[in-house]
Parts: sequence; C-alpha cells; structure tokens
Amino acid sequence: MITFEDFKKVEVTVGKILSVEKIPDTDKLLKLMVDFAEEKPRQIVSGIALYYPNEQDLVGKKCMFVTNLEPRVIRGHESNGMLFAVSTETGAFSLLEPHPDIPQGTKAK
Repeated sequence: MITFEDFKKVEVTVGKILSVEKIPDTDKLLKLMVDFAEEKPRQIVSGIALYYPNEQDLVGKKCMFVTNLEPRVIRGHESNGMLFAVSTETGAFSLLEPHPDIPQGTKAK
C-alpha cells in the first residue's frame, strides 16, 4: 500500500508513438519514440514486442505513459518513461489508450 500523497507524485501523460524499432538480440524489447508535446520526443523502451509481430502497428497510437520516472538504461538504450499496459496469465494484452480526441501531452488527473 502507498499513501495518496505518494500516488499523487506519479505523472501519467498521453503520448503519441511516432516510431518503433525492435531492439536487436532481444525477443521482447521495442524502442519507441513518443511525442508528449514537449520540445522533443522521448525514447521509451518497452517489453511488448511479443504482442506486436508487426511493431509498425504501434505507430500513431496514443497511449498512457508514466513520464516522471528516472531514466533507466535497458540493454544499452535509455528509457525515459514507462508505457501503461495490462496482461493476463492467459496471454490477453491491452495498451491503455485514451479517447482519440485527447491530445498528447495531456496529464491524467
């Protein structure tokens, strides 16, 4: 359990995926370039490749991301956020996607 004050520290933001690349020599990792309506796009590394055999299907999607995590290097690639997704033990998977009318850069309240 965390306190409500701790929860309020988490910044959840709509981002639009601009490009996707598979990270070589990995089965799960994709490198996403994401527009959060900031000066430049952010690089996010996410372990969702198994759910997207054609990773280009992600380009143009708006999804929810945690945007105030400390950067983390994953397999030599810096990640500047975390993609929100859900999965079940039986293999069902879904990205958390906002309504299409919500612009990138919008913060969850």
